[in-house]
Amino acid sequence: MDTRIGSVDAAVETMANGSVGSPPTAHCHPIAPAAQAEAAEATLGRHLARRLVQVGAHDVFAVPGDFNLTLLDHLIAEPGLRLVGCCNELNAGYAADGYARARGVGACAVTFTVGGLSVLNAIAGSYSENLPVICIVGGPNSNDYGTNRVLHHTIGLPDFSQELRCFQTITCYQAVVNHLEDAHELIDTAISTALKESKPVYISISCNLSAIPHPTFCLEPVPFFLSPRLSNQMGLEAAVEATVEFLNKAVKPVLVGGPKIRVAKSGKAFVELADACGYPIAVMPSAKGLVPEHHPRFIGTYWGAVSTSFCAEIVESADAYVFVGPIFNDYSSVGYSLLLKKEKAIIVQPERVVVANGPTFGCILMKDFLRALAKRLRKNTTAYENYHRIFVPDGQPLECKPKEPLRVNVLFKHIQQMLSGDTAVIAETGDSWFNCQKLKLPEGCGYEFQMQYGSIGWSVGATLGYAQAVKNSKRVIACIGDGSFQVTAQDVSTMLRCGQNSIIFLINNGGYTIEVEIHDGPYNVIKNWNYAGLVDAIHNGEGKCWTTRVRYEEELKEAIAMATGAKHDCLCFVEVIVHKDDTSKELLEWGSRVCSANSRAPNPQ
Repeated sequence: MDTRIGSVDAAVETMANGSVGSPPTAHCHPIAPAAQAEAAEATLGRHLARRLVQVGAHDVFAVPGDFNLTLLDHLIAEPGLRLVGCCNELNAGYAADGYARARGVGACAVTFTVGGLSVLNAIAGSYSENLPVICIVGGPNSNDYGTNRVLHHTIGLPDFSQELRCFQTITCYQAVVNHLEDAHELIDTAISTALKESKPVYISISCNLSAIPHPTFCLEPVPFFLSPRLSNQMGLEAAVEATVEFLNKAVKPVLVGGPKIRVAKSGKAFVELADACGYPIAVMPSAKGLVPEHHPRFIGTYWGAVSTSFCAEIVESADAYVFVGPIFNDYSSVGYSLLLKKEKAIIVQPERVVVANGPTFGCILMKDFLRALAKRLRKNTTAYENYHRIFVPDGQPLECKPKEPLRVNVLFKHIQQMLSGDTAVIAETGDSWFNCQKLKLPEGCGYEFQMQYGSIGWSVGATLGYAQAVKNSKRVIACIGDGSFQVTAQDVSTMLRCGQNSIIFLINNGGYTIEVEIHDGPYNVIKNWNYAGLVDAIHNGEGKCWTTRVRYEEELKEAIAMATGAKHDCLCFVEVIVHKDDTSKELLEWGSRVCSANSRAPNPQ
């Protein structure tokens, strides 16, 4: 069996022999001498640590608290597992989210309730984005369950289930470990469920159990395997037959990739279909980075009214469209304004296919369906030929005059030139969504953003986690707005502790620009910070860090040359000063449509 777990199947080529995970990279946290003394013990804590290493979570993003301290001792004692201490639980969760995007699984560890409730928002985001994040909580002493005692770090009631109840709606499995006898089963079930469902799980471990050996925690546990899912063969054949009949009648069909390609691990299968069918290939905004943009028939991002030039015209004028793993929400549909018809659509979900708003076929794996379809479709390049006829190359931003204030489109022109297969882009919620969406990704260039959940501040923690996961292979370029940075800025400190060399472009325009375009008000204006100075203060002479502030294009060029040259091994922070009204045209259009959707009058009763 060859089971592979990863953010996109191409990202996990290093896995083999049926194991799940990938080899560790450089150390971030030293192994504690006190924990080394117990390294040979088959304890609950060490069993959990081994399982994390086996599935590929070689870094655990943690905030210590009195209920998880002993557990943390056992995690850092495990060879190949590093503890990355974060400044707060929210960022630890965001970091695990970013790590899972690169490695296929992430993990964070916090303390009971005060830590658990703080990390909830990040775990909810991972749930919405279908990411397997293992959230570990150090819980109360096992002797306190079922008593009438009131503990600290709670809301003052003897009921300890409040945290559990909160996690039940944003995780696919919850394990409360307060007995050694079933700990092995609960931990293994939780981790395997996270990987199978590609959703977060919650594991609470009583603080007095982590250091106790038990016969079920053997020193060399059985290698961790997942049973493969299989398609219903008869259903698969019927779905392919119905789809082939529909698409082979079409004159100008198109193929559009969606974000669930990741959870279905169908990146390669999508490319096989794209190569075989001849259709033009577009990508939904939330799937950017999952579909190869160097493909010869790639036509850009389909995002309704704010699509890449000429992309929407080709998609919406098609007489058949194949959407692979789509999510149609108010943001991706630009306020529900897409000009699509269900009777023209083939919707391929991870385990389900709907043909032209009619026949529906379940228990069919996306990758099996795409590969079978690729062998049956007639090649049809009509829609791509139409695109090629109408296509006009994008213009270049006007050159900035000397000492002319820097414009956002000029900034992203220079970011485009920085991209290669050795880089990855993290785009924060806001105007960076739209500007980064226009970047043309070279082969191998990573790209991540959080469109479904859209939590501002996500990118700081995600940059930390993603950079830790790809430390020896890619350099992360993060585009973050000033408002978002104010939410989670502290964990630039953790990036420095871990020796990361990401490049952060802090876009300082004085407020929440995306919200201004949806609905303006004085609450969208924020207190300006000296952002470069703040990072200097966090640096405090420890670690490798370089900061600068730019106002003009010539300063930006110098900053990029320094960041990619003499300071290539440093965390580079570039504060970019731009006008408060300097936004992409796509945000202006998108904001007005989302505003219209938000302000719809109640339906008459």
